[in-house]
Amino acid sequence: MQAGELAIGFGVRVSRTVDVAKIAKACGFDWLFIDMEHGAFDLETAAQMSVAALDAGVTPIVRVPGHEHYHATRVLDSGGMGIVVPHVDTPEQAHRVAENCRFPPLGRRSVAGVLPQLGYESMPTAEIMRRANEITLLVVMLETEEAIANADAIAATPGIDVVLIGTSDLSAEMGIAGQFTHARVEAAYAKTIAATRKHGKFAGMGGIYDHAIMSKYIGMGAQFILGGADLSFLMAGARDRAKFVRSLDAAAAKKGAAAS
Repeated sequence: MQAGELAIGFGVRVSRTVDVAKIAKACGFDWLFIDMEHGAFDLETAAQMSVAALDAGVTPIVRVPGHEHYHATRVLDSGGMGIVVPHVDTPEQAHRVAENCRFPPLGRRSVAGVLPQLGYESMPTAEIMRRANEITLLVVMLETEEAIANADAIAATPGIDVVLIGTSDLSAEMGIAGQFTHARVEAAYAKTIAATRKHGKFAGMGGIYDHAIMSKYIGMGAQFILGGADLSFLMAGARDRAKFVRSLDAAAAKKGAAAS
């Protein structure tokens, strides 16, 4: 993203095995969106996926279920290279996110010792803290009109790297659920992208998978992009294959009837 390019995420919601990391890498994605807000898997599964992703060369980023410090720190201690925190409405909440996830002097994260992100390399504690702060990506999600109103102050929060619009929840909160081209949604993107540019942060997009609409908001400046999730990818491929095979069945029946 610092080079002006897109970072594209592969959502993990129903997968349970670590090979999802290699699958995402093989398909051209940059990061895993390991969803512990809506996914049913536990911390141990998320940790195993994260460590596998480190070795596969795709960045493990976990959406935590809430704002408690241990939601994020246990994931970070277990291999996650980034945290997505949902439902951040105020700069005060954004500040707590940064404080929870950054080691001193940038925050108040507790030191657990050697980390998988650093190859379990033994080094002075101060060096672990410094390097972990450098490589950890912090993402906050704006999903309400209050959050959009506070976009500038949230983007200005030290320690926050990405401000991501959760477009499904935002449009639902606005009373225009699913209307992603609505002028109010477009205005929310314009305001958030302007705030991230002003403060040297990055804008993110989630919940939009229609190609034309994705192109619209990426063209406006969104760079941290959730490209879809395992369930939707599986169902799209399965529907396409079933439709094709059924068409052959129908064609065979038609041919047989004509021969008769």
